[in-house]
Amino acid sequence: MTAPRAQAPQRIAVAGATGRMGRMLIEAVLGATDCELAGALEVPGNPSIGQDAAAFLGRTSGVAITSEVRDGLAGTQVLIDFTRPDGTLAHLAVCRELGIKMVIGTTGFEDAQKARIAEAAQHIAIVHAPNMSVGVNVVLRLLDVAARALRQGYDIEIIEAHHRHKVDAPSGTALAMGEVVARALGRDLRQCAVYGREGVTGERDPGTIGFACVRGGDIVGDHTVLFAGTGERIEITHKSASRATYAQGSLQAARFLANKASGLYGMDQVLGLSR
Repeated sequence: MTAPRAQAPQRIAVAGATGRMGRMLIEAVLGATDCELAGALEVPGNPSIGQDAAAFLGRTSGVAITSEVRDGLAGTQVLIDFTRPDGTLAHLAVCRELGIKMVIGTTGFEDAQKARIAEAAQHIAIVHAPNMSVGVNVVLRLLDVAARALRQGYDIEIIEAHHRHKVDAPSGTALAMGEVVARALGRDLRQCAVYGREGVTGERDPGTIGFACVRGGDIVGDHTVLFAGTGERIEITHKSASRATYAQGSLQAARFLANKASGLYGMDQVLGLSR
């Protein structure tokens, strides 16, 4: 009897290879038996260009960091991108041209930029999620249940905290939480969100969803959704202690795309949480 042929490892490239998340992704790919590091991208002028992508681990991967996107993507199947919106969209254009799938964890996209991702997904398979953590995506499902049950008599506030280097606020995860809650309540987050309070603001409008943002130190990511009623409070909280959870979730997303030719997917679909 012939033994089944082993499936070839999935060839993965990482954008932002020298950043905090990029290095975590590279380490995760190198540690996975079903994945192979095939490319590492950085911006022009980065001092690590030309160096081995795994040098920070004290090992050799055989993949050199490059700013030449097409060279870095040659022979890859999936690009994992946690960079900035403009950079991700530039990579998206090349991936669409070359037929390379994408896992996008970048946040801070405007609506028009999200539309460009959706359009590209008609040609290549993309997982786009504001947070790749398995735990966060379970929390999103819990928030849908909680919001439907607590729709009357509860004020809703979303509090998030991140490291000092984060450039967008509120975080993409906080906004995703707000969108889940608003949708469950039959509201439009663009109409009911309150992003800052100062001075004499008057009494709280019960139809609003408030956001508060903290930036400091090396906080990886904390998110709490507070349902404040009369006589009780319900808090649903997720705290990240390491970016490793985002990296492992990203690899799950890459595996999910293995048999997908095109389409735009979220982590709820990757994890089988969709209704």
